[in-house]
Amino acid sequence: MATLDKVSVNLMVVLGTTTMPIHQVMRLSRGAIIELDATEADEVKILANNLPVASGVVLVDRNRIAVEVKQMLPKSPDVR
Repeated sequence: MATLDKVSVNLMVVLGTTTMPIHQVMRLSRGAIIELDATEADEVKILANNLPVASGVVLVDRNRIAVEVKQMLPKSPDVR
């Protein structure tokens, strides 16, 4: 188990996506609001090292945000 303590995994939670022209991206500033194709009630995708591993929902409790895992996705046959 001590060997696993040194393994790093990059976790990412994706609520939604959007497409913007580069000229709009270049004009973004602090506090800019980017509209996504999802709402806070939609499921989120959970990725580990850019590979989808699960889906879940966003939980908000006062000023804390968390993600509850609802479903683990099946492993891809080409990933071991």
